[in-house]
Amino acid sequence: MKNIFDIEQFHQFDNLGLIAKEVVEGFITGLHRSPFHGFSVEFAEHRQYNQGESTKHIDWKLFARTDKLFVKQYEEETNLRCQLVIDTSSSMLFPYFKGKKHLENKLAFSVYTAAALIYLLRKQRDAVGLTLFSDEIEFHTSPRISSVNAELMYGKMSELIKPENAHLRKNTNTTDVLHQIAENIHKRSLVIIFSDMIDNQKTEELFSALQHLRYNKHEVLLFHVTDHKQEREFQFSNRPHKFVDLETGQAVKFNPWEVKNHYVTTVKSYFDDLKVKCGQYQIDLAEADINKDFKEVLLAYLVKRKRLF
Repeated sequence: MKNIFDIEQFHQFDNLGLIAKEVVEGFITGLHRSPFHGFSVEFAEHRQYNQGESTKHIDWKLFARTDKLFVKQYEEETNLRCQLVIDTSSSMLFPYFKGKKHLENKLAFSVYTAAALIYLLRKQRDAVGLTLFSDEIEFHTSPRISSVNAELMYGKMSELIKPENAHLRKNTNTTDVLHQIAENIHKRSLVIIFSDMIDNQKTEELFSALQHLRYNKHEVLLFHVTDHKQEREFQFSNRPHKFVDLETGQAVKFNPWEVKNHYVTTVKSYFDDLKVKCGQYQIDLAEADINKDFKEVLLAYLVKRKRLF
């Protein structure tokens, strides 16, 4: 199973589709060797024949082998519509590195896991679309199952993780963007969001935007992307550090040990509140720690999809 750090071994960074395939196949192999052995990952090329419909597309060769009637699945047929939403604001570049380690941040983790989900969704004959946002919607494509759409999404995400495109001072406006997304998705969909949920808006306004998605009958799976050690546990050495806000550029120098207890308590309170609110609105919330591999994210998606069918 490849995690964000193992991916440095790949030389084909431009071929996000190839990396996604490697991640998913490694994940499925791991499933079969884990306590989740037997968990269904169906890659449907056929569906059962429904009595009364045309026999034109029945797979007669499969009938000869199984004595059951199945209809061949075609590109326009889909089981699920899914909209992947990725926060591309500068806070997602944390921890910020230059050079070879530039892929070890929240945005790169989100891109690789979203790419793996695109591959997995399409293998399951599900339609998938992509939305990228910071303080506004930067890119949006509606859910489709076509290979052309998949290549477009892989291309857009590949651009995000190129060092020259790692823009600082890129603010976020999660609240307003989620309201726009709720209005722009016209058919009931599964909306999967990758974000660190850092927004200057009031907490209640952010929750209201998430609730808007549910009000419009969408299913929502929110991956809270964090560097758990540094952002949640505040694990820094006992000496003065310079902390820089990646979105505003504001810098503060202090010893993190002097504020650690207060910081950890405050952050825990905020995300405990987020967890409670998501539970009230029937939104699935899962933590995506960039120090771990992709399997937890992919498994959370499969569990969610299993409940929808």
